[in-house]
Amino acid sequence: MTIMGSNFNQATAVRFGTTLAPAFTVVSANQITATSPAGSGTVLITVTGPGGTSNGVAFSYASAAAPVLSGVSPVQGPAAGGTTVTLTGSGLGGATAVRFGSVNASSFTVVSSSQITAVAPSGSAGPVQVTVIGPGGTSNGVTYTYVVSPVLSGVSPNQGPAAGGTSVALTGSGFSGVTAVRFGSVLASSFTVVSSTQITAVAPSGSA
Repeated sequence: MTIMGSNFNQATAVRFGTTLAPAFTVVSANQITATSPAGSGTVLITVTGPGGTSNGVAFSYASAAAPVLSGVSPVQGPAAGGTTVTLTGSGLGGATAVRFGSVNASSFTVVSSSQITAVAPSGSAGPVQVTVIGPGGTSNGVTYTYVVSPVLSGVSPNQGPAAGGTSVALTGSGFSGVTAVRFGSVLASSFTVVSSTQITAVAPSGSA
């Protein structure tokens, strides 16, 4: 910023309130450029020289509000990470970090003051709060859930008529969020998630 006045030639300090400017340059007897330190509210800028300290002129710090998040899409992804998610909200333009729980996003891009795209890091299965950090603080959290890929360990019975209709029990892990069961490329006639380790499914028709 530029400070105007007189008798600046031998200035030895510039203060914003009681805090010294981290840097300043005497341009001329009538002008100084100075870098403002961190602060809040309204303070008086003063210049100190061999003859004493000047009168003060008011300087107001703009208050920065914390970012606000309203949504995340998609709301879930694999525990291995790598999912690109879109965060929406307000005050996102000055974002300095995006976190999934306590872990920084693998990368993020500020699209606008109301949108950020971020790449989810790896995480443990379950929900975490996604937050955005900006000059005004940390946003509220929105929920993103890490899911594990289903793993099959067995099917019983392991054969049935080509006409389909056989009820089979699938065992394994990570079944809680299952959205489809296929026999080859054909969807099961129906299925029921019994637990995170068991599904019952009705085999469709197929070739012998």
